Amino acid sequence: MFARLNVLRQYCLLSGRTANFFQWTKDSTQIKYFFSSSVPHSTIFALSSGAGKCGVAVIRLSGSKSSYALKQLCGKVTKPRTASLCKLMNPQTQELLDRALVLWFPGPKSFTGEDCAELHIHGGPAVVSAVLTALGSLSGLTPALPGEFSKRAFANGKLDLTEVEGLGDLIHAETEAQRKQALRQMEGDLNQLYTGWRTGLIKSLANVEAFIDFSEEENIEDDVIELVTTSVMKIQTEMEAHLRDSRKGERLRDGVHAVILGEPNVGKSSLLNFLCQRPAAIVSPLAGTTRDVVETALNIAGYPVLISDTAGLRESCDVIEKEGISRALDRAEKADLKILVLDFEVHGANLSNVDFPTFLSSYLSDMRLYQNNFREADSVHDSPSNSDQSLSFDQVPEDSWEVLVVVNKSDLARVSDLKQVSQHASGSVCFVSCKTGQGLDRFLHVLAGRIKDLCGDPLTSSSSLTQTRHRHHLSRCKQHLEDFHNLLSYDVVIAAEKLRRATRELALITGAVSTEDVLDVIFRDFCIGK
Repeated sequence: MFARLNVLRQYCLLSGRTANFFQWTKDSTQIKYFFSSSVPHSTIFALSSGAGKCGVAVIRLSGSKSSYALKQLCGKVTKPRTASLCKLMNPQTQELLDRALVLWFPGPKSFTGEDCAELHIHGGPAVVSAVLTALGSLSGLTPALPGEFSKRAFANGKLDLTEVEGLGDLIHAETEAQRKQALRQMEGDLNQLYTGWRTGLIKSLANVEAFIDFSEEENIEDDVIELVTTSVMKIQTEMEAHLRDSRKGERLRDGVHAVILGEPNVGKSSLLNFLCQRPAAIVSPLAGTTRDVVETALNIAGYPVLISDTAGLRESCDVIEKEGISRALDRAEKADLKILVLDFEVHGANLSNVDFPTFLSSYLSDMRLYQNNFREADSVHDSPSNSDQSLSFDQVPEDSWEVLVVVNKSDLARVSDLKQVSQHASGSVCFVSCKTGQGLDRFLHVLAGRIKDLCGDPLTSSSSLTQTRHRHHLSRCKQHLEDFHNLLSYDVVIAAEKLRRATRELALITGAVSTEDVLDVIFRDFCIGK
């Protein structure tokens, strides 16, 4: 009992809260505790708009002394949630600082849940500095730390952790697709999904614990364990499907990593320059010009892409070139999309005479790309017959490879040759000429489609994982649920503990951790004590 009490006290200290009431039951097996509000915060202020010269700058305040600050600077507290034009005066010298639009948001109906105010002032650096200095001179006001407004919104229940992360992603969004995904997460899509799962697991846990404690004394339904098993299995199935999203949400948040690969002088750097619309890489008729990885960030059809040009793949005795080739292979292994560039003059005849998947499989193996790009596939096909490099291209699972083949210098080919090669390649190859621009528009269209497939549509698809943190906790939760099913027939008490840990993993994602929820469900559903 005292150990549990000490844990509770530690939680109070760590969470910045005080437990002001404890009530022990007669048999001392439960502790009901009620938390007072958070320890009083100082009132914070900060420039919320961007730094530098601008037409309007916004200074935000949050805390119990926000109204005091308005009285000192404006002489009054303005009408709630209404823009009012006020003179801002220096509280020390009564000097006019600026004429500003002032908004007052009394708590709890504010972003942070506390009393908040916003000062919309002119955006000159001197004006901003003067107003911030005046606020800093007031007693009880301190400059805000990075993210402190959002932190207070979370502490006061205005946002959960997934919504806070969505807000951060929205601020840093650079493409349209990133904006849509971040806005959807900030609106609470992930919170609703994870909270729904957690609510279902809490109810199942309550049923199991009621079965443990009262099955011999009370009229507990005989099939309660079967109902729990069915409910938990349903949640586990949904969770597994959620985890099998091919990391689309994480790709969209962080950007798709694409790498341009191929032999020397096939047009890799020219292709990169076309995508960048600038001379990002040096183009030269000399083989082996690119020695290191050349990276650039792009916005392709609204999706973020980090694309890399790499050294030409060939056997070399040059120490520097060998290092560049090694880096190219390493980048290919980590990339989400491989853009393989071929020279039509060299490989046109092969493409027209052999089956394309067979040719590509053989070519990737010759270029030492097979082992790097298909390592995950080899781990799936672990039988001896599938462990060597003779595994045909069409046997490799599609989700373990992403190769877009581009045949350059197609301007040197006859139209009849291109048609013949296109028939063998079954439309899976883009024929381009970086010199004349032929086929580049189609290549860009195909590339955009591949990138969209890798990231998914943030509006039409189901909510996607966006953080490695989420995936970590969900994976642990899924493992606890598997353990629950395995242990249920042997030891119900240990199985219940696994279910409790699973609910905690979900709570850690959203930031909601509580044990009182279980007690509430028990009393509501089973009417214990009659």
